[in-house]
Amino acid sequence: MQINPGAAEFPHRQIAAQLKAQVRRGDWGPGERLPSIPAIAEMFGVAKQTVQRAVDQLRVEGILITKPGSGTYVRGTRRRLNRLSRGRYGGFRGYHTDLAARYRQQLVSVGRSPAPAEVADAFGVPDGTDLLCRRHLVRTDDSPVEVGASWFLPRDTAGTSLERAEAFGRPLYQEAEEATGRQYVSATDTISARQPSREEAETLQIRPDTPVLHLLHVAFDANHKPIEVAQATWPGPMTTLTEEYRIPSPTPDPEPDP
Repeated sequence: MQINPGAAEFPHRQIAAQLKAQVRRGDWGPGERLPSIPAIAEMFGVAKQTVQRAVDQLRVEGILITKPGSGTYVRGTRRRLNRLSRGRYGGFRGYHTDLAARYRQQLVSVGRSPAPAEVADAFGVPDGTDLLCRRHLVRTDDSPVEVGASWFLPRDTAGTSLERAEAFGRPLYQEAEEATGRQYVSATDTISARQPSREEAETLQIRPDTPVLHLLHVAFDANHKPIEVAQATWPGPMTTLTEEYRIPSPTPDPEPDP
């Protein structure tokens, strides 16, 4: 293990790259503890602070995790999520068995809650308007990978099953269609990157400076009126959103008029 003092790259980034390469090679497996900071510093012949910066970088990238009083470990799962919102609708508007097998959704709470700005804007109501909110947590293996919420207008859900604090044996949109009498016809997804709130960082078990990906999903009926506004937040470095689609064939140019 060595660094190149004459390289343009900072020493801590060189160290981070080498540690990452060792993890990829399997020198340290998932859940395995790395040598101590002083030991790694001695290996590279650098100050402990330099190694700490390298470790901090890899923690933010989701490769390492530090357990206070215990040490630094290789994260047990990469938590790669290959999913977009359209995945919730499954094949032929049915239950998406592939997602259900890999991700376990836990209902956290159901009740009225003040709408955040982005949700209020989507529904066209003032900020802080009380809406029905169903909050959830998604896990894969033993790790939390998503915090989310689905919002509805109270006038659409009054007296329906959506107000009950219970999970359904089918996708939420199917329950919402039956409860509201409105069919989901189209949707828009807006994905952005930001810093997590304190609560999000604690729930997702990430550092407060780890960026997250945030999704705002707005589902509309045939009159383009929103039925549901859903939010989902994922740890950015451990999340990949992949979509496959067909590319249409080129349309022949029309024949010129004679």
